Amino acid sequence: MKKLLTLAAAGMLLASAANADEVFGTWKTIPDDNGYYGHVEVAQCGNKICGKLIGSFKASDNSVHPSDNVGKNLIWDMVNEGGGKYGGGKAWSPDRDKTYAGKLVLKGDSLTVKGCVAFICRDGGTWSRVK
Repeated sequence: MKKLLTLAAAGMLLASAANADEVFGTWKTIPDDNGYYGHVEVAQCGNKICGKLIGSFKASDNSVHPSDNVGKNLIWDMVNEGGGKYGGGKAWSPDRDKTYAGKLVLKGDSLTVKGCVAFICRDGGTWSRVK
């Protein structure tokens, strides 16, 4: 019986690891128009994917930059479309205070972020994986 319970617990751990999306983790953004970059934690939010700003830094010296935006979602309602592509959600650019229809493309430890409003698109740059 003990062996059966151990096998069942191991199976549940493996199943949850298999369900973890490759995009999950902490990402470093590119510097914004004001010279700040952030660390964004991408995770499961209900049945969608979101990314919350967990830290803000000055690009000039990598020092911590206090920001009212820490704790806010920069991306939300994203869905995995397969092949490293994510869409269907929104991306918010704090430096411009604009919300865009967001698209993400994952390639290894790089995450390309783009967003569009009507026919105007903004390149959010390529984020690099922190962890």
